[in-house]
Amino acid sequence: MHIFTAIISVIAVYGWGDWRNWKKYHATLLFFALGNLIYNFYTANYFLWRMDPSFVPRHIFTEMLYTLIVFPATGILFLGNYPNVVIKQILHILKWITIYAVWEYVFRLTGHIDYQYGWTLGWSIGFLFVMFPLLKLHEKHPLLTYMISGVVALFVLWWFDVPVHLPVEERGNR
Repeated sequence: MHIFTAIISVIAVYGWGDWRNWKKYHATLLFFALGNLIYNFYTANYFLWRMDPSFVPRHIFTEMLYTLIVFPATGILFLGNYPNVVIKQILHILKWITIYAVWEYVFRLTGHIDYQYGWTLGWSIGFLFVMFPLLKLHEKHPLLTYMISGVVALFVLWWFDVPVHLPVEERGNR
């Protein structure tokens, strides 16, 4: 299912995305990827949600598939087709929230994503209402976006009581 998602993402970005101008979105695509990598780093032993590897042999390969293919494709599709009129912008954001929510719902039904420690589809949808506007905000105000993202990340770590520990090497040097 995850490989299928990546293939669909590539086909979609090729057909409807502004992929020829990928450099225009490069910084925001890196921001998107960084967010996923940071999530995986801080929750490595306490995943709130976790993709089932299915055909891919390990969880890390599945996450890299999303980090390097699905999320950049999403970013190019989302940003490259962003409308100028406010009501159309709202509808565009809602369309992408719906796409992601329905896709995740199917993943949940088919066992391709697991929730733990109180995370639910509802929390994922709430997160999408933050994520997509932040992607657009990052284009114009990256520093502000990093600060808001930091606050959101700290809230999630606190709310779900994610244990954040120093690596063993650093604890030994203190």
